Amino acid sequence: MYELAPNIELLFTEAGDYHDRVRAAAAAGFTAVEMWGPTGADAPATPKDLPALKAALEETGTKLTAQLSEPRTQFMIPPWDHSEFYRKLDEGVAIAQDLGCPRIVVGSGTGFGGWKRQVQLDKLIEIYQKAIAQIDGSGITLALEPVNVRVDHPGSLLDRTAEAVYVARGVDSPCFGVLYDIYHSAVEGEDMRAELANAGDLIVYVQLADAPGRGEPGSGDLDWAERLGILRSSGYDGPIGLEYYPTQESAASVVLIRELAVSA
Repeated sequence: MYELAPNIELLFTEAGDYHDRVRAAAAAGFTAVEMWGPTGADAPATPKDLPALKAALEETGTKLTAQLSEPRTQFMIPPWDHSEFYRKLDEGVAIAQDLGCPRIVVGSGTGFGGWKRQVQLDKLIEIYQKAIAQIDGSGITLALEPVNVRVDHPGSLLDRTAEAVYVARGVDSPCFGVLYDIYHSAVEGEDMRAELANAGDLIVYVQLADAPGRGEPGSGDLDWAERLGILRSSGYDGPIGLEYYPTQESAASVVLIRELAVSA
């Protein structure tokens, strides 16, 4: 059975603030949740109430499986000053450690038309090698996420699973891997089985949403019994983040994927 982690930016928002969403997820039977960055998606300039969030996690025994790095740096866009990313990375690691979160999700930002794609991928390797050296010994894993450019993230450099795998192989650290998002991969028209076979054990986290629409499983066209079967056959046995925009009340939106996860 896969452990499912509802994203508390998008799910159980009916409960109120983030810490109350954790409690609502736990009351619904979930043992894990995920979130975006330490600042709130509802009010991006406002930090989350992290002590209250930590108290809710501890009170319910709920794990936080992943959080996003901040800021979402545009690595390839001039003037190529990454100092704020590295500074905030230390802060993010400290928050992750305090909340018991083992993963920080990172990205590539927008591609730069003035450089060849291969040059940019190699630059990304250098950037993340430095980041991994900086957080050495922290116990935190960085998960690099490729995202689709066809619908949600036009202009993003990293839109292909294979290229994220290339970067991860270049970084060459047990604390760096790839986030495979089933939704983003499907929107890009990738062959899930082939992508996971190529990635091997570099997949350190998985997220999902249905396609088209980015709603809950069952709201789109993907065969979720098949998708979870492919994921299981690939050898991945970690948690799965439910990062979708529900088209119905949160508790109802999770019914299908919870049923399928039991036997996957």
